[in-house]
Amino acid sequence: MIYIYNDYGGTHTTALAAAYHLKELQSNKPLTTEDILSVRYFNKLNTSDMGKIIFHGFDEDGDSVYTIGRGNSKVLVPSLKNLSLLLKEKFDSNERIIFSNTSPTVPFAMTIGGLLSRRLKIDSLGVPLLVKGAKQTQGEIIRLVHHTKEKAHSTQEKVLVLENTHIQ
Repeated sequence: MIYIYNDYGGTHTTALAAAYHLKELQSNKPLTTEDILSVRYFNKLNTSDMGKIIFHGFDEDGDSVYTIGRGNSKVLVPSLKNLSLLLKEKFDSNERIIFSNTSPTVPFAMTIGGLLSRRLKIDSLGVPLLVKGAKQTQGEIIRLVHHTKEKAHSTQEKVLVLENTHIQ
């Protein structure tokens, strides 16, 4: 199975979701600033990285975990779904692909922090807001990752797109 966590920039909630999915972060303890800032790719990607599918590792089941920033595009994930289905048919692949949207977990502090840090390059203001936002949304991201894995194992769809608008 292939998991692809996606959101606007691909560098905050997606990076945290991948880290939880891969058990690089512990879900049974509060996040520290050090935990957050040590997550691979957290606040490290730029606008030029949007659209790049980034490999994070293999989970305990041997499944691949990736992230992607989709920017403002409403068509990127549907296009990737259609391309995936085409390639699966063409190459007779049984590999299932799960796209999971992390955008519903993004708190206001993280939105502003990302804008200040990634776009305006004002890390002194942006990074503390990103850390605050990451701590605020920890539970939601953990629930989203759990939901993603649960849906992946309870359906046989070849390519599954999870919008996650109902995860609270």
